[in-house]
Amino acid sequence: MTKETVLSNARIVLEDKIVQGSVLIRDGRIAGISEGKSDIGEDFEGDFLIPGLVELHTDHLEAHYSPRPGVRWNKTAAIQAHDAQIVTSGITTVFDCLRMGSDEDGGFEKGEMRDMADAIQAAQREDRLRADHLIHLRCEVSSDNVLDHFQDFEKDDYVRLVSLMDHAPGQRQFQTMDQYIFYYQKKRGLSDEAFARFVAKRQEESARYATPNRDAISKVCSERGITVASHDDATLAHVDEAIAYGVRLAEFPTSVDAAKASHGAGMSVLMGAPNIVRGKSHSGNIAARDLAELGVLDVLSSDYVPLSLLHAPFILADEVEGISLPQAIAMVTATPAKTVSLSDRGRIAEGLRADLVRVRRDHGVPVTRSVWREGRRVA
Repeated sequence: MTKETVLSNARIVLEDKIVQGSVLIRDGRIAGISEGKSDIGEDFEGDFLIPGLVELHTDHLEAHYSPRPGVRWNKTAAIQAHDAQIVTSGITTVFDCLRMGSDEDGGFEKGEMRDMADAIQAAQREDRLRADHLIHLRCEVSSDNVLDHFQDFEKDDYVRLVSLMDHAPGQRQFQTMDQYIFYYQKKRGLSDEAFARFVAKRQEESARYATPNRDAISKVCSERGITVASHDDATLAHVDEAIAYGVRLAEFPTSVDAAKASHGAGMSVLMGAPNIVRGKSHSGNIAARDLAELGVLDVLSSDYVPLSLLHAPFILADEVEGISLPQAIAMVTATPAKTVSLSDRGRIAEGLRADLVRVRRDHGVPVTRSVWREGRRVA
């Protein structure tokens, strides 16, 4: 039985312009777009209608699952809480980050993230979730057990994105020891002697494991058609390395030179939406707004604040010359979808999934008023 829904009198954010009009949804797909006023369907009263947001990198699920050191929450309950906040932030497709390999924060036991993935997929089958959940494996390549963890996902079709990370001191995110001291010595209360041993151990592990683990993981991703992301690239050598590994997504480059080179090589440059909202990086690296002004910012991620993914594009459109609202919205919809080969969503166009968000925003923080996933209202 055919099911139709009409959303009328909206400011529809298309790829290259905003039009006042209506969208027809039929059987979960966008069946038509028309301009002008209408008395049919749900009256948007001039609110924006945008594509459902596509989130590629969020650590938010981990915060629900392990809300305090040593605490593990019920997995299904953690997933549902995460999903509820994701959807009410306008996100209809989310790549849940699962950590592979132990790092300086300890990580998770082997099999723990496999159990989490199973719980996500079970919740999806049981219609517990409102967003479409896929998996992003965050692989700490300097870890001696990352391949053991990664092997738990060798047959999982939900894995659509893998990032190659190395958080060892003296490089990438932690190019200066000042940053590393703040993150690890002061937070852990280590003496200078204990901290020196800790740093030496992490640097030795990186030198020993990072390259062979990168080689092995990227080879599997190439064979399975999984998008590969680099992480915290700081130098042109890092970018050259990413090109050699077939990287399509450059996550959180830490220098302007690396961001420019990544963008120039055809990678999508991803930065945190909280960085846009705050006007700076929480770790003291480059400001995402600077990259936007240079024309080398392609994708935004909510990272640790889900609502920032909806808020940041409006800030960019308001404050950065040369970036229109359609261009800014594309950073959280069309471009991330394209980067991970999801060609059925991310735009308001006939034939695509009706993943849509009604947004009211006269000034300040935008408000999510309604959300549809494949034509079904979920918020």
